[in-house]
Parts: sequence; structure tokens; C-alpha cells
Amino acid sequence: MRAAPLAALGLLALALAAPAHAEEGREDGRLGDGLISVIGRARTETPPDFASVEIGVEVRGATPAAALDGTSEAARRIVALAAEFGVPESDVGTTAVTLQPVTRQIRQPDGTFVDKADGYRAANQVRLRLADMGRLGDLMRRSLEAGANRIDGVAFGLKDPEAAEAAVRVAAMKDAAAQAARLAEAAGVKLGRVVSIQAPPRTGAPPPILMAAPAPMRAKGRGGVAVPLVAGTIEASAEVAAAFAILP
Repeated sequence: MRAAPLAALGLLALALAAPAHAEEGREDGRLGDGLISVIGRARTETPPDFASVEIGVEVRGATPAAALDGTSEAARRIVALAAEFGVPESDVGTTAVTLQPVTRQIRQPDGTFVDKADGYRAANQVRLRLADMGRLGDLMRRSLEAGANRIDGVAFGLKDPEAAEAAVRVAAMKDAAAQAARLAEAAGVKLGRVVSIQAPPRTGAPPPILMAAPAPMRAKGRGGVAVPLVAGTIEASAEVAAAFAILP
């Protein structure tokens, strides 16, 4: 009698679970004596559908009012510019307003230094979310003409990230079913219904949503140097642990 190939024995060891596990899924008397347990994986890349940026202004003044008034005027012009670009009010929001005294060091005749009041510094930061990402570079360039002197936090995202996460979990479950079908065929057994699903698997952490390989995008500012932008794609990954019954 010839010994079974090691590869075949390995597949059977993966496919057939302990009989005690089969008893847990024997609800209608039609399940067999084992389970096929697999982990399905999937990864998707989705183009972003909005861009966000924080645009601000920082002004120094001799008095607190002078400094704050300077930032307020510029912030109003930035908000008006956003409306000109078609940004709805719901996608415009102030993220920070600061006011603080400024000092400078004065050297004394004896060589020591003392701090002396030197006016006030105020800042106003506005976050804008732009659906027309091709105009983001123009918006950033035009904001300088409106009085902005700070640009921070450029990012790209999805308005409905839950939909992308749900889609990648569905793809992971399909991968699990395909793996189970291949194992059942290799082991010479008949695959039954799914008896358990865990998403994500208990041993794994929830998959992150992150920026994937970028795709270049350029937007030219009116009357200035083109602002290079990279939108990229939003990458989502998921794992699903699933167990399928083996039919008799």
C-alpha cells in the first residue's frame, strides 16, 4: 500500500476539524463530522471624493484689539473666498482662534537679559472641505491674496468611509468562501453552509483605513506658481474568519 502524499495529508489536516466542533453545528442532522475554518482577506483602493485644508492668518499688533481685528478681517475674506469656490457653509469651520502677548529680550548693561512686552500675536484658522479637488491648488493660492499666511493640514478623504469598509468586508467574506470551496475540493469532501463568521477575527486588530500609493494631480493658481497636489487613493483592508460545515 502506497503512502498518501504529504501535501494531501496537509490539506486534510487543515480541512477536517475535531468531531466536537461538528457537534456544535449539527442543528438539522445534515451536517457532517467537521468544519473548514478559513480567514478571508480583501483590499480595495477608492479615489477620494473631497479634499480638506486648514488656512489661517497670523497677525501682530500693538494692542490685543489690533492683533485680533487683523486676523478677523483676513478670516472673513477667506470664508468669502470659499463661498466663491462653491464650498457650502457646512464645509467651512473655524478650528482655532488664539491671542497671546509677545515679548522680546533686552540686554541690560550688566550683561543680563530681561523680557519686555512687544505687542500681541493673534491667529485665526479655518478648515475648508472642497469637493472639486482640482480647484484646491487655486483656492490655496488665492487665499494668500485674501490675507492668509498659513496653510496646514491638507488631506483627502471619503464622505462615506463606512460604505468603503462594508464593501471590503463583503469582498473578504467572498474570499473566505472561495478558500473553503478549494479546500473542500482538494480534500474530497462536500462543503456545507457557513456556521460562524467573525469580522475582524478575534486574534486580529480592526483593519485601518490609510492613504495608498498616490496619483499626481496639479492645480494652477491664478497669477502664481502652480501648486502641486497629490490626491492618491484611500486603501481599505479587512479580514473575516469563517467556518463552514462539511456535509456527510
